[in-house]
Amino acid sequence: MNQSKSVSAPERAAKLFRQQGGILRMADIIRGGITRNTLYAMRDTGQVQQLARGLYRLAEMPPLSQSDLVTVAMKIPHAVIYLVSALAFHELTTQIPHDVWIAMPRNSEPPRLTYPPVRTSRLTETAYLTGIETHRIDGVVVRIYSREKTVVDCFRRRHDVGFDVALEALKAYMAQGKVNVKLLMEHAKKLKVARAMRPYVETLL
Repeated sequence: MNQSKSVSAPERAAKLFRQQGGILRMADIIRGGITRNTLYAMRDTGQVQQLARGLYRLAEMPPLSQSDLVTVAMKIPHAVIYLVSALAFHELTTQIPHDVWIAMPRNSEPPRLTYPPVRTSRLTETAYLTGIETHRIDGVVVRIYSREKTVVDCFRRRHDVGFDVALEALKAYMAQGKVNVKLLMEHAKKLKVARAMRPYVETLL
């Protein structure tokens, strides 16, 4: 007689979470054969945390280092971390963003996300596609603009972020090392802000 116990629904759910890095969307959970009732029971007992509507995380996993960026990446796949949030990620600012700044294609639908709060900019195809990098944060692929593109974006949107923030970002970029002035100015030219940036770049070289 087989004495082994059958695997419970919560155990199967936990295994599915672990296989996917600890975070799952509701659709992925249902597709994996886990019922909503099992998920909600695990949430109510603290085995699972709800990060946002339709997004869940196994509580036993190590704490997230960038929970807001991870949540945005999972819930808004076309979003790219932008402006002040990208500056903060690249350690190019002393500003602490209270919203997650994101860029999306111009004709995209508004993001449906109650938390974390997001500040959305819709960009032209050129501005949106230029300088996208992917970074793996807490096991999740997050799209973030590069250091060079982010500095250029801040000069381009200096009336939104503040000229002092844009200049601080440029100074921090130069101070970090790994400076690529050619790429920086290529992005600036492509986004039509080279004339405004060049004097400050030349001063700092």
